[in-house]
Amino acid sequence: MFGIQGRLTALFVVIVTVVLGISGTYAQYSLGHELEVANQRLREGVLTRLQTSLPSALWDLDKAKVDNIVAAEMLPPELVAIRVYDTSVGLFSGKRRKDDGGIIPIESETDVQGAPVVADLAYRDAGAAGSALKPVIVGRVVVNFSRAQIDATLAAEVRRKVVEVLTLDLILVVALALSLRIVFDPLKKLRDGLFELATRGSDEVEELPEKRSDELGDVIRGFNAIQRKVKSIIKRTREAEDLARRSAQETAQALDDLQRTQESLLQAERLASLGSLVAGVAHEINTPVGIALTSASVLMDATTKVDESMQSGQVKKSEIQKYIETAGESARLIMNNAYRAAHLIHSFKQIAVDQVSEARRRFELKEYIGEVVSSLQPKLKKTRIVVAINCPDEIMLDSYPGALAQVITNLTLNCVEHAFEPDGAGNIDINVIPEGDIIEMQVVDNGKGIAPDMLDKVFDPFVTTRRGQGGTGLGLNIVFNLIVKQFGGAISVTSTQGKGAKFVLRIPRVTPSDEGEDKHPDAPLHAPTAG
Repeated sequence: MFGIQGRLTALFVVIVTVVLGISGTYAQYSLGHELEVANQRLREGVLTRLQTSLPSALWDLDKAKVDNIVAAEMLPPELVAIRVYDTSVGLFSGKRRKDDGGIIPIESETDVQGAPVVADLAYRDAGAAGSALKPVIVGRVVVNFSRAQIDATLAAEVRRKVVEVLTLDLILVVALALSLRIVFDPLKKLRDGLFELATRGSDEVEELPEKRSDELGDVIRGFNAIQRKVKSIIKRTREAEDLARRSAQETAQALDDLQRTQESLLQAERLASLGSLVAGVAHEINTPVGIALTSASVLMDATTKVDESMQSGQVKKSEIQKYIETAGESARLIMNNAYRAAHLIHSFKQIAVDQVSEARRRFELKEYIGEVVSSLQPKLKKTRIVVAINCPDEIMLDSYPGALAQVITNLTLNCVEHAFEPDGAGNIDINVIPEGDIIEMQVVDNGKGIAPDMLDKVFDPFVTTRRGQGGTGLGLNIVFNLIVKQFGGAISVTSTQGKGAKFVLRIPRVTPSDEGEDKHPDAPLHAPTAG
């Protein structure tokens, strides 16, 4: 591929060639028009002179005079032949031009070439005295003209223009090749310097000489300044990496403890998303623990200062008051974040729900769903969301009501938190459809729906759209584990963005025993993963 220098040269050559071509075409057209006009004037002049001088000589049958007149008119090279015909004799006189330019008499009609122009020869005879002149046709003249002279002139002009264009293009190429080197030679050095900076490292690249005082010199000085800046950044980066490495070594023991916790959660979870689980645990627990540690550090520093003041006997009431405020605020932060951490750890434990110790009993489904929804009223009454239950009467389940309550609660609150705006109105329908030994439960909302890129990951642990706003990403994962592992059922979700979401749960009326020989055949072994 051509470089910029080659493309600039080609561009200028094309522009010059096009401009000269257009100019030459116009000049050629103008020249052709002028030649055509001149040729037309020549034709008219020859015919006018012949029609004026030949009739009297032809009337007198003076062949010598006719030959002289014809010979005189044959001087212009555009005339190929002139033939004079008498009305009674026929061909009276004629001349034609040879190939070498000589004039010879016409011996045969076949010797004549060129486009013929025919004109009558009228002799005006004077009649009786006082009467008008009456024209008498005494013959005709045939003149053959040639366009060879015009074509030769135009062809010569075309050759001259072509030679002119080629000469100018050659001069332009040479001039650009010499002039552009002034610009591109320093640019090549700058390019080589950039490649070396990118491949060899800034420590090994020498700065370019700054001898030029033009614009390219400014560019080179800018490059050297950037190179020095890069060296400085790399040095600071290496220092920061060393500092981070030392900090990492100092926190290795804490990380080891956290990794053991993560490994324990992974063994209980039995899901494929290893990286997501570790990252989620680290992220969620790290924040409240970090805040608690910071608050404890602040409280320790304040305690140390008060203790020093008391030992020196210079303690002040304002210091005691300030210490009490600091201790109260630190204690509040430690309690809140410790509770938050405990709540998160408790939620993490609920991912492994295949060993649940709650009692199993028979219960009526519609009544129980109503009790669960009633327990959610303190949360629902703060919203404009209406929950409707559509369930046939007298559907009895032999299962775990506590686990089912958690499933309904998590799905309902998930709709409240994610499907609607904080002050938005909406509907949540809990529909139950009995199908023999299987119960299909549908939790449907008319909210904003689930984004397509999130639809395959809603049941994964720590997947949430409210990270940092109280969402842990465990609610739907707990629902999945309860349905699949404890109830031996299946759960799926469909959604159209802007038109709500639909969770479909299929569980048996009689939950299979713990040994697993009666597990539902449709139940998947693991939670669905993204992609």
